[in-house]
Amino acid sequence: MPHFSNRNWPQRSRLKRLPPNHVRSDASGWLVGFVLALLVPVSAQAHVKWFAPYNVASAPVGLHKVLNPTFIELVVLALIIFWFVSSLERTRVGAELSRAIGAVFAGLRERTDDLIRAGTAAFFVAIWTKGGIILTPELYTTSLLTTLLQVGIAICLFWRSTMILSAIGIFVLFFQGIWSYGLFHMMDYPIFLGAAVYLGMSGLRVELLFGLRPLDIARWGTGITLMWASIEKWAYPGWSYPVLATHPQITAGLDPRFYMIAAGMLEFALAFSLLWSMLVRRAAAVVLLSMFTSAVIEFGKIDAIGHLLIIILLLAILADDQPSVRPAPVLAPVYFSAALTLTMLAYYLGHAALFATPVV
Repeated sequence: MPHFSNRNWPQRSRLKRLPPNHVRSDASGWLVGFVLALLVPVSAQAHVKWFAPYNVASAPVGLHKVLNPTFIELVVLALIIFWFVSSLERTRVGAELSRAIGAVFAGLRERTDDLIRAGTAAFFVAIWTKGGIILTPELYTTSLLTTLLQVGIAICLFWRSTMILSAIGIFVLFFQGIWSYGLFHMMDYPIFLGAAVYLGMSGLRVELLFGLRPLDIARWGTGITLMWASIEKWAYPGWSYPVLATHPQITAGLDPRFYMIAAGMLEFALAFSLLWSMLVRRAAAVVLLSMFTSAVIEFGKIDAIGHLLIIILLLAILADDQPSVRPAPVLAPVYFSAALTLTMLAYYLGHAALFATPVV
């Protein structure tokens, strides 16, 4: 597997390294930090590879360091909140909230397909205009054929009969990313595969695939993308320190090491919530939308281009009113814990297999 890093950024940061001592957690710090990460969430959604040096092949922080007391405390807090919201959905208050959200987004729900087609077309026009990238700002290319394909994808979205060509084009770009940057790097972006499947099914008027609607598949692609990205905040917190140093306001004065743990936990919880029941996923979509739009204000045009597609899909998820399987609230922490464990193991074991790095 070839070695890749951000070519447009210096390989050595001038910032002082943070001491590697254990992250301290005082009596209320973990709770305050988690809440602040929710209220001041910009750094949680600014994709660090677009703004700071990184090296995908370098060894991640060992699991024995990631699973520190602060991490465990935040997991417990996330489980409690997830159980509470899942329980709330089954109450009269939850039912009223669902109806209210449905009423607000009824108009958008009727135009979901138009929203995704237009939004995806706008995304590919934006990256074509930016130039020199495959799918996201750190995936560089000099290929003229890539830019022509991006324009073709956008044009083919105007007609339903040619939407399948747009879907195929997105798959081609994704595999170009794998060819140029490696499989592990592209695991950051299964959202594109989900969007491509949506467009293909919609264009061919296929209502279900393995029991899932087109929007369900796009939603799963979005959730998995964000769950994977949250692990990066624990495995490579050092990549984000230059960003936090140049944008100190987003940490609200918290220790950067602690903030990265809290931001990662928040992101994982919201991402997993997108895969849950209707009210839970809608609530998560609201918070994530606020986070991504706040990040655009803080980080500018590059962030707006890179996150345009995910913002479009989150709006579609928010408008969607189709019920899904709703396990008993008592099982919510079990599913959450299993998803967290499996995602972390997949990340670390996948990295170890591809780059021969230690897991623990």
